[in-house]
Amino acid sequence: MKKANLILVLSLIISTVSIAQNTFTLSSNTLGGEATKLHEFNGFGCSGENQSPQLLWKNAPEGTKSFAVTMYDPDAPTGSGFWHWVIFDIPSDVNELQSNTGNVELNLTPKGAIQSITDYGIKGFGGPCPPEGHGFHQYIITVYALKTEKLGLNENTNPAVVGFNLWNQTLAKASIVAYYKR
Repeated sequence: MKKANLILVLSLIISTVSIAQNTFTLSSNTLGGEATKLHEFNGFGCSGENQSPQLLWKNAPEGTKSFAVTMYDPDAPTGSGFWHWVIFDIPSDVNELQSNTGNVELNLTPKGAIQSITDYGIKGFGGPCPPEGHGFHQYIITVYALKTEKLGLNENTNPAVVGFNLWNQTLAKASIVAYYKR
């Protein structure tokens, strides 16, 4: 009886581990648990390098037709958070954004993908720049697996409208969180 229970427990552990390993996952080789001056915005009183992190995702669900990536700060003292990056219509055969893809002048964006405006009023990546002394802010970077190839939006679409369309088209999403303070 003990042997049967042990086999059952081990089977459950192994199946749980194998299921967890096949979930939609987002990671970064250039961003850990905290953002750095490399990622910090250059403006609004900040003097960072404003480089978007490298991002890699795997195990997108069946039926994924495109991806989108956002970076959002819910701790911004705006009453509604702050959108730092919005990129969508990323083709389904892409599973990585290289470091500094958010710099629209470098043309590193995957073909067909759109980087729309952020709450800074710019297109592309706008890194962390929390108010001095405001403590740690969390920066939630999310990749969305979408059930449509195109959202039907353009580079001038504001983050709230993009977010509404993402909500309506999302099959799965995965996030990483980094913290930053000045």
